[in-house]
Amino acid sequence: MRYTLFENQKSEIILLARILLMILFIMAGWGKLTGFSGTVGYLESLGTPAPMLAAAIAVIMEFIVAILIVVGFYTRPLALLLALFTVGTAVIGHSFWTMVDAERAANMTQFLKNMSIVGGLLLLAITGPGKYSLDGK
Repeated sequence: MRYTLFENQKSEIILLARILLMILFIMAGWGKLTGFSGTVGYLESLGTPAPMLAAAIAVIMEFIVAILIVVGFYTRPLALLLALFTVGTAVIGHSFWTMVDAERAANMTQFLKNMSIVGGLLLLAITGPGKYSLDGK
């Protein structure tokens, strides 16, 4: 038996999913863009190699790529690329396995949030953007 409850609204739901998945990235990317020197400083504090380049990549991925996914432009490859970026940021920015107590708990939650987002991005890379997208035109 085929599940058809939302079949008629599939493209609308995929559009909503794209928007919901990208809200966090767009907001974070905008913050990094408008506070670029602070972003570079934070990445330096983490010991990130080439922190200025890493900050620029973060702005591009979190702000520009996220907007492109919302509008549905090159959705599948960009969703896959953003999934890989998100895994990287989870490992670099939320290494809970090196922490203890409250810091460990908070960073484990953030790490797992990132992994949940990766799941959504991988699903989007497989399903595509739906008809309400530049890819669908």
